[in-house]
Amino acid sequence: MRLSRYFLPVLKETPAEAQIASHRLMLRAGMIKQASAGIYSWLPMGFKVLRKLENIVHEEQIRAGHIPMLMPTLQPADLWRESGRYDDYGEEMLRIKDRQGRDLLYGPTNEELITDIFRSHVGSYKDLPLTLYHIQWKFRDEIRPRFGVMRGREFYMKDGYNFDLTREDALHAYNRHLVSYLRTYERMGLQAIPMRAESGPIGGDDTHEFLVLAETGESGVFYDSEITDLRFGDREIDYTSVEACQAVMEEFTSRYARTDDTHDEAVFHDRVPEERRRSGRGIEVGQIFYFGTKYSEPMGATVQDRDGNTVPVHMGSHGIGVSRLIGAIIEASHDDRGIIWPEGVTPFHAGIVNLKTGDAEADAACEAIYASLTALGLEPLYDDTDDRAGAKFATMDLIGLPWRITVGPRGLKNGVVELTSRRSGESEELPPEQAVEKLARIYAAHRIGSLPQPV
Repeated sequence: MRLSRYFLPVLKETPAEAQIASHRLMLRAGMIKQASAGIYSWLPMGFKVLRKLENIVHEEQIRAGHIPMLMPTLQPADLWRESGRYDDYGEEMLRIKDRQGRDLLYGPTNEELITDIFRSHVGSYKDLPLTLYHIQWKFRDEIRPRFGVMRGREFYMKDGYNFDLTREDALHAYNRHLVSYLRTYERMGLQAIPMRAESGPIGGDDTHEFLVLAETGESGVFYDSEITDLRFGDREIDYTSVEACQAVMEEFTSRYARTDDTHDEAVFHDRVPEERRRSGRGIEVGQIFYFGTKYSEPMGATVQDRDGNTVPVHMGSHGIGVSRLIGAIIEASHDDRGIIWPEGVTPFHAGIVNLKTGDAEADAACEAIYASLTALGLEPLYDDTDDRAGAKFATMDLIGLPWRITVGPRGLKNGVVELTSRRSGESEELPPEQAVEKLARIYAAHRIGSLPQPV
């Protein structure tokens, strides 16, 4: 993409309503624009990052054996009355009537709708296990929407639902989701710690939230510092193996890590040596639940088991806040100049800055680098505008692309361009083809081979 043809409405001043770094930087970098309280338009660069995160979520869910689908944003209220949650959910649910006077709601979650789909089409244990998921816009009428996409009223979320014959099978699905979430967050450049949490209106006794440590987090957290040393890494795992998934679950949840809702000071002091006790704030970016037959029993989601008995299925639900993740990534990765995107989620792989647009040699060198990167399947953002060099650097720092290639007449006389890391600030002079080769090697580590690209 050439910056002269792109829509990137960067702001020089920070809007007064932005209280935290991610909100300030998303507005200034031209990623979002507020439409009304807690509701945002996603401008091209913000939308591009949103799609990248969505693709990672899809890829890891498909890798785990989960099946994508799509459910509507509007749901019939009668399904929620059937489960008993319609009146219990509170004022966060947006309730509306259509022209026929039928009660509808803008879905904050989809347990009822997916249970209705399941009971309409599945009747035998032979069709289990089954996990369906989708990524869809949700709405919760927050009383005080704030912090930009971190606590908006409209948000983009992956929610998945497992259906299993027994509690043991459903707990394997729970563990399988935990593993897939660890992989997902690490690919995004995040460390998201699974912490014992409250289930809230979704229900169930088994639940973990995934939290990114950040001073601006909405949740208080208490944890053993050893957990911050854990990484899933590039290990392979057989998702069908109960033992393998259980081992990862135990590895990542055996140490004390809880939100303030479930924190027990006595247990904390008993289990964690004083030098490893930590407390702070965390941003919730996902949550997994096992709630047994909470929905299947009242809604009649049953199957015939091996002995011909009709039994309710065991269920769980599993969410990732895709739009919220963008805010979490920025909170975890920024400086006073702007965003610092991890390579796995950056909207463009590198920025190309032409220090003297209009100079024949500089223009030709930039075009050649642009073509080489594009031929390798990388997406550069080429600043071909007439802005001053300082303004170009400031824009690149603000939008946070991990790498910048600077091209100018002085360097070209020596046969080199400058390759700069946004994270470290370090620069090196390289011949243009070597700069391209280095970027190709860096980004090769962030590709996932032959997995499907569903979006």
